[in-house]
Amino acid sequence: MSQVPTSESTEVVEPVGHVQIVYLGPVAPHWECRMVYGDEEQIQAFVDRVDARLRFLPPHDPQFRRNRERVNRDAEREALIVEWNLGYDEEPAQA
Repeated sequence: MSQVPTSESTEVVEPVGHVQIVYLGPVAPHWECRMVYGDEEQIQAFVDRVDARLRFLPPHDPQFRRNRERVNRDAEREALIVEWNLGYDEEPAQA
């Protein structure tokens, strides 16, 4: 039996909050999370998890890419919009 997603499991959920994650520079802490809108308790819990994953990782660290994807998946589960500001223009993702 295959695990094919149904239309019910792929429905679009309205975002409940928006967080900006900003790179501060080469000296730790490297990141700051800013709430744009949403429930403060939910956003703070998310920010705490982001902080645990990124606090001492600059964007050029190999672990950063993996942790960034974890943060994005966490935000997706929480129905949050995440906006990254790394201080430079990123290359578009290739399919």
